[in-house]
Amino acid sequence: MRRLQRSHAGRHHDVLRYGCRRGWLDNGEPTCIAFGGIPVDEEIGRQIRRVLQPAAVEAAVQAHREEQQHRDEVQAALERDLEAARYAANRAWKQFDAADPENRLVADELERRWNTALAKVHTLEERMTQQANGSGLPPAPTLEEFADLGNDLESVWESPGADSRLKKRIVRTLIEEVIADVDSNAAEIILHVHWKGGVHTELRLPRRRRGQATRTSKDVVAAVRSLARICSDDLIAGTLNRNKLRTGRGNRWTRERVVSLRQWNEIPCYAQEHRLQEGWLNLKEAASVLGISPRTLRLAVERGEILGEHPLDDGPWIINRQSLETPTAAQVVQRVKSRIRTPTKPNSQSQTLAFSDT
Repeated sequence: MRRLQRSHAGRHHDVLRYGCRRGWLDNGEPTCIAFGGIPVDEEIGRQIRRVLQPAAVEAAVQAHREEQQHRDEVQAALERDLEAARYAANRAWKQFDAADPENRLVADELERRWNTALAKVHTLEERMTQQANGSGLPPAPTLEEFADLGNDLESVWESPGADSRLKKRIVRTLIEEVIADVDSNAAEIILHVHWKGGVHTELRLPRRRRGQATRTSKDVVAAVRSLARICSDDLIAGTLNRNKLRTGRGNRWTRERVVSLRQWNEIPCYAQEHRLQEGWLNLKEAASVLGISPRTLRLAVERGEILGEHPLDDGPWIINRQSLETPTAAQVVQRVKSRIRTPTKPNSQSQTLAFSDT
């Protein structure tokens, strides 16, 4: 049994693959097995989330209970210490009060002890106040709220800002090893996941044959091509997810997947200087250029008076500055301005109404 090696293929070297090449590197033997790594990594991620969701809820509840119990124990210990300190201070005061004032040496010592005991009481009272107010925990979440957090694990895991190093630490914590094999007859990738603790899971994934591909919808590609004129890859991923669109494999969009889609379809990356040079604007910017409201401009675009693109229902409008310099656009602006009424100026022939003062 040999360790699989990672490699990258594809036009832009962004397609992950796993393969057993140790025999070929050492002895010139044929490659043992090889398969695409993206579906494998995504399936392992799904299994991790499946395991973590119920465990995460249980662990969060237990952690909150332990934290609350620890705080209660600290509070109880402080209360006991404060009670003892107050007793000691009261006793020191009684001793000082009963001392002979003429015996200055003894009176000074008893007064020092009393002040020390009072200082300890004051310190403990401040600690109890800080414990109760300054570092207090928020109200304990309900089990339903913890369950909602567990359900959000998938969106957090798929978030473009998720730390890949943290993901790897989670995988190493939960999984001992993954043994992979290929069933050529069934065209399947077989994964045996050995979890920490002795539990084993067998997974079978369809193996894409040469020439097969799971392509993203052409409509999504066209939308990304339009959005890339005014949006970064992070914004494009968020817009696609907001419109409930998925990749060809049915996954949520991330910045990395948008980058891969752009590169594969030769869509230029968003750049502010290119946007300014080519004159691409969103609805608000275009309306500001014309001096009209965004709603008025949107209605004009929907009527076909001004050219504009709206690739996704829940997404930005995309308008080129040249579309705002046409005679039709000028007519739209003139029509809007003509609807603005100006107050009539009085003249000498105008009659006025006046009320008598008598």
